Amino acid sequence: MRDFTDKVAAITGAGSGIGRALAFELAVCGGRLALSDVDEEGLAGTVAEVRARGAEVRGYPLDVADRAAVLAHAEDVVRDFGRVNLVVNNAGVALGATVAEMSFEDFDWLLGINLGGVVNGTKAFLPHLIASGDGYVVNISSAFGFVGVPTQSAYNAAKFAVRGFTESLREEMLAIGHPVGVSCVHPGGIKTDIVRHARGGSGDDHEAVVSGFEKIALTTPKKAAETILRGVRRRSARILIGPDAHVIDAIPRVLGSAYQRPLAVLARPGLKRLGRN
Repeated sequence: MRDFTDKVAAITGAGSGIGRALAFELAVCGGRLALSDVDEEGLAGTVAEVRARGAEVRGYPLDVADRAAVLAHAEDVVRDFGRVNLVVNNAGVALGATVAEMSFEDFDWLLGINLGGVVNGTKAFLPHLIASGDGYVVNISSAFGFVGVPTQSAYNAAKFAVRGFTESLREEMLAIGHPVGVSCVHPGGIKTDIVRHARGGSGDDHEAVVSGFEKIALTTPKKAAETILRGVRRRSARILIGPDAHVIDAIPRVLGSAYQRPLAVLARPGLKRLGRN
C-alpha cells in the first residue's frame, strides 16, 4: 500500500473532519472511493467535492452501529467497485459526563459507534481485504486511548478498546501471513466539530467546553489525513497525530499510573464549578 492509485478505499464518517480530508487526499492520489456517513447532507457535500477532483466515488448513507447495515455495506462496495483494498473505520462521536451522571443510554450510544463501528467495519471488510491480496485496515483510536481523563470514561473505554482490538488484529495478520496491513491511529486535538456535536452538558457549559477545545486543538484535518496516509505507506503499527498526541503518549510511559492523581487535581476546579458529582 505504498501507492494509492486505483486502490479502492472505504471510509466511514466521511461527511466531515478527518474522514472528509482523507477522501480529498486519496482522490488526489488516484484512489477510488466508497464513502459513508450517517449525515447524508455532509456526505453528499464530500462526494460532490471528490467528484469535482476527478476521482471515482460513491456515497453510502450508513450507521456504523447497525451491524447488519455494515455487513450489507461491505457487500455493496465490493459489488460496485469489484474489490476493496483500504478500510478506514473513522466514524466517531463524543460524550462529556462523569460516571455518576452519565446515562446508560448515552454510554451505549457512544460505545456502539466508537467501538462497535470499528468492530463491525473490520469484521465486514476483512475477508474482502484478504481476498484483494493487498489490503489495509486503519482504525481510529485517540490520544485518549493512552490515558484516562475525567468526564471521558465512555470515550476512554471505547478508544482503549479500539487500541487493543487493532493491535490484536495486526498480530493475527502477521502471525497467519495474510496480506493485510493494520494501523491504529491516535489523534490529539483535531480541528473538527466532534466536541460541538458531543452529548453531555448544555447551554453555557457546553459552549465553554467547545470554546476550550477549539483553542487547544492543534492539528487540521488535512494534516491528520496526510499523517495517516504516510503511516499507511510505512505500514506503521501506531500513527500519532499532532504534538499533543506525542506528549500524551509519553505521560504514562514516564509516570505509569501515577499520572492519574495530577489529572484529578487539574480537573477538580472545573468539576466543582459545574456542580458535577
